Amino acid sequence: MSTLTITTIQSNLHWENKAANLAMFERKIRSIQEETEIVVLPEMFSTGFSMNPEPLAETMEGETVNWMKRVAADNGIILTGSVIIKEVIPSLSGEAGKEVYFNRLIWMLPNGQFGYYDKRHRFAFAGEDDKYTAGTKRLIASAKGWKINLLVCYDLRFPVWSRQSPPTIEEPGKPEYDVLIYVANWPERRSIAWKTLLVARAIENQCYVVGVNRVGDDGHHIYHSGDSMIADPLGEILYHCSDEEDIFTIALDKLRLENIREKFPFWKDADRFCILNNDQ
Repeated sequence: MSTLTITTIQSNLHWENKAANLAMFERKIRSIQEETEIVVLPEMFSTGFSMNPEPLAETMEGETVNWMKRVAADNGIILTGSVIIKEVIPSLSGEAGKEVYFNRLIWMLPNGQFGYYDKRHRFAFAGEDDKYTAGTKRLIASAKGWKINLLVCYDLRFPVWSRQSPPTIEEPGKPEYDVLIYVANWPERRSIAWKTLLVARAIENQCYVVGVNRVGDDGHHIYHSGDSMIADPLGEILYHCSDEEDIFTIALDKLRLENIREKFPFWKDADRFCILNNDQ
């Protein structure tokens, strides 16, 4: 429980080609030489960041989720990344239900159980808010006694959504989570914001931060430099890679995390707040 081993896969993506992406990522996962416990893929890893969900979306019983179940089981890993998922909202009038789409991060365990997080902050600049429904709940997963907060790309710009809740007299406890993971398709033209905010989230939440981005051009000829990064609770960069495909494995140290929080207990002094849904 003192370490948690995470592998990041920074890769180019085949635009809107599920079969090619799933085959490519399976080869990459099988190529990992080190012992690892969690493998992190980019945002919309099976399609690229597409605003064309109608022909690409799947249900939770579809091809990509079943692929994640099989690959997680075959390799004995937790596998995570986001995909395009569709659900049908039943109609109260008895008519056919409405189909809605989510940019959904899936946390797949090797035993086939899973959790999921629907991206809350949709990237309106690209029309994501017109195509996808916003999530309303965070997902904080567990692995080996570690707590892991799972978020998607544009969420990075909104620190309140990732903020640790400070303790109270009634709930003295510990911070909510130990690791913050962002999966992304973040363009190179805004890479300074990506790199800066990943470090900021690590410092302000006193946690490890793992950011996994894609590389290469997407279907709109927008270049992605990757810049996948891992930062420690003091903001020190433990890993950074730009402009090339890369697979990287690191063991995060729980003792170092706890020593930093004990020596610098800044998280205890944070302001308390609550987040209301948009319809409240």
